[in-house]
Amino acid sequence: MLILWHLGREGTKRFSEQKALMPGITQRMLVNQLRELEEDLIVHREVYPVVPSKVEYSLTEYGKSLMPILESMYQWGKNYMETVLGQHPETTETKEVVNK
Repeated sequence: MLILWHLGREGTKRFSEQKALMPGITQRMLVNQLRELEEDLIVHREVYPVVPSKVEYSLTEYGKSLMPILESMYQWGKNYMETVLGQHPETTETKEVVNK
């Protein structure tokens, strides 16, 4: 979902840009996820005929149709975490999750 979130909110990204936004993901995992999303017609992969090679990823129209769902999930999570923090302000673990 994080891949979709960044492409939907920030637009077209090169592989290295996408990787920088997700420091915890391995290169192999990102490659696999992007391939799956491309096979599922959610992400478009554009290869430019230049040297060095240039590849960009963007959401397809089908992928863009997921953004309202992701936005709703984000808002729900944000509201939930604010509620949890409001009820348990001493919980540092919760604060770390919200602040990320």
